[in-house]
Amino acid sequence: MGLFLLPLGIFAGWVAGAAMSRRMVQREVQRLESLIEGKKEQAPPAPAEVEEVPTETILILTAAVAAFLGKRARIRGARLVRTAPSNAWAQQGRVFVQASHNLGVAHGR
Repeated sequence: MGLFLLPLGIFAGWVAGAAMSRRMVQREVQRLESLIEGKKEQAPPAPAEVEEVPTETILILTAAVAAFLGKRARIRGARLVRTAPSNAWAQQGRVFVQASHNLGVAHGR
């Protein structure tokens, strides 16, 4: 009987933790949305040549950091990085080169 209750307790704890995390993220997103709305009226317009990161992206990043750390975090800057299209062979080559740098595992250390 006790062996059955242990996995059930672990599962119940996981569900409770997930629900709490979800509520915390939702509250943080609402707080940040209201903060951003207040800042929109005060902020000067951005230069035309710089592409602005969407508000939703900043909210998602901030909520994810808050959920991971368990406390509020401030994102000081974010920018979009555009990369050239890459083919699968080039990507696989980069993965192979990066994997070869793990010398501790390659030599059995």
